[in-house]
Amino acid sequence: MTNYLVVTAMGADRPGLVSRLARLASDCDCDIVDSRMALFGNEFTLIMMISGSWSAITKIETLLPSLSVELELMTVMKRTSKHVPKNFVSRIEVTFTGEDQRGTMKSITQFLADRSLDLAAVRSHAEDNEGLQTQSIFLAINIPEKVDLAKLESTIYQLAEDMNLECSIKLMQGTTSPQ
Repeated sequence: MTNYLVVTAMGADRPGLVSRLARLASDCDCDIVDSRMALFGNEFTLIMMISGSWSAITKIETLLPSLSVELELMTVMKRTSKHVPKNFVSRIEVTFTGEDQRGTMKSITQFLADRSLDLAAVRSHAEDNEGLQTQSIFLAINIPEKVDLAKLESTIYQLAEDMNLECSIKLMQGTTSPQ
């Protein structure tokens, strides 16, 4: 039976961190089945899902703390199970852009939570653009069968207008635009 472990690591960015963590997984006879790495300021962050036998996962759980100390990383581990995707009929990608405003992410995610929509991915970025603070928020949203896609699109555009943001919505492959 395959076991799964989610590992999160964070620390000062420097070359070789991903290599050392990937080597540990390999040395423990584990596979990295999913991973994301990003830099936030000067901080390195990595989230990865590892799979392996019970003993392989136990081995990495035992060895990771000492490697974390050596690499000066904060790490968190949690056993999990394989992701079983829910049955969604489609997915949309929504991008909001405009002047950076405090509370934008709170408002957008509350809008989605109020409608019980499933977020598949979120990326946000703020930057100084010649003295103007701008932001960009990307969302991948899984759409269940019961949701009226045309009405949802309309309400997303209205939300963007209310927040004085530009908005684009892209229907993912295999979906059709409502008439």
